[in-house]
Amino acid sequence: MSSMYERCCKVMPAVANRATTLGIVNSEGCYVYTEDGHKVLDFASGVAVNNLGAKNPEVVEAIKEQLDTMIHVGHNVVYNESYVALAEKLVALTGGDTKVYFSNSGAEANDGAMKLAKYVTKRPGIIAFRNSFHGRTIGSLSVTGSSSAYRKYYEPLMPSVYWAEYANCHSCPFGKEEGCCNMECLKQFDAIFAKQIDPECVAAIIVEPVQGEGGYIPPKPEFLKGLREICDKHGIMLIFDEVQTGIGRTGELYAFQTFGVKPDILTSAKALGGGIPLSAIIAKAEIMDKWPAGAHGGTFGGNPLACAAGLKTLEIIERDHLLDNAKKQGAYMREKLAELQKKYPERIGDVRGVGLMNAMELVTADGKPDAALTGAIKAKALEKDLLLLTCGSDHNVVRFIAPLIVTQEEIDFAMAVIDEVMKELV
Repeated sequence: MSSMYERCCKVMPAVANRATTLGIVNSEGCYVYTEDGHKVLDFASGVAVNNLGAKNPEVVEAIKEQLDTMIHVGHNVVYNESYVALAEKLVALTGGDTKVYFSNSGAEANDGAMKLAKYVTKRPGIIAFRNSFHGRTIGSLSVTGSSSAYRKYYEPLMPSVYWAEYANCHSCPFGKEEGCCNMECLKQFDAIFAKQIDPECVAAIIVEPVQGEGGYIPPKPEFLKGLREICDKHGIMLIFDEVQTGIGRTGELYAFQTFGVKPDILTSAKALGGGIPLSAIIAKAEIMDKWPAGAHGGTFGGNPLACAAGLKTLEIIERDHLLDNAKKQGAYMREKLAELQKKYPERIGDVRGVGLMNAMELVTADGKPDAALTGAIKAKALEKDLLLLTCGSDHNVVRFIAPLIVTQEEIDFAMAVIDEVMKELV
């Protein structure tokens, strides 16, 4: 019988190609099970969706219970309990001074966040960051700067988008050494406002509090605090894209809590729905109250099944202290990655992360980005039953997206695999 991959190639276009050729027949906890009988440790987590691991039994039960009453009713038409209760929970968890609008995906939420900022400020401009990723819809793609391949043949995109450099201290875009700069990443806005767009015409600055597809780059807290000050000074909305960082990934429920900087608007998706498509725009109440009926909408937002799964996900994270586990196991993983860096100093150029959002950057012997080695590590690790993803604008970063339930033993297994692979490849 043909594999799932072989069958898929006959009926789906090349754009539907996957990061691997694996066919999965079951999943549970931190593992997926392949059609050819392998048990694989999943440090991709469905691209940061399965924060509770795969097929959490309590989430499954919550979905089954919701099925007994409704599957879809339409949040533009009526209200339902799981929809309202999840919104109430998210407001409580984000300070009590917010309101929530549900949609289906991260890209859709980011589109909505920019619409909200434009509507409320009556301004046209958006400032985004190079090497960012915000989605693949026309709107979110317009503020995505991590790969020209995402944008190829889709011009013209949304107008009035302006670009800034992200605060990457390891590879400073301004040529500065870490700890020896004058925060040029913030000073650049003086030039942007003087030469590109007047600040009174800027609706929002949209930023990933930890840059994801661009290389899993956590900034210094001072960078995000500086953005907050710039926005406050000029009446600009600060949007945090927390699609990947949210729901415990950085060791707090949201990265804005990790860094101590609250945005005007944040977007949440991926892990929010416990595996069911769900996203949210969460914004200060006084901002949301200026968004009237008809200004935004969507058929499937706040689906009852997704909201029930989301409620149970948040309950489990709180009850089982999984934020603490994310901090503890994330710190342990970075210790082990640092040991590997000492062992292979010429090829592991950097180890970084926060919570369970961790990465190692691969370089050639002369210090240049090594995409070939990165891809080989991913492939070889999979042969040894460890599923990883890569990222980075130069395609030279291996990212580790372990579920929040990960154990030290599972991290040890993963690090041992990486060590074995490095021995084989370098």
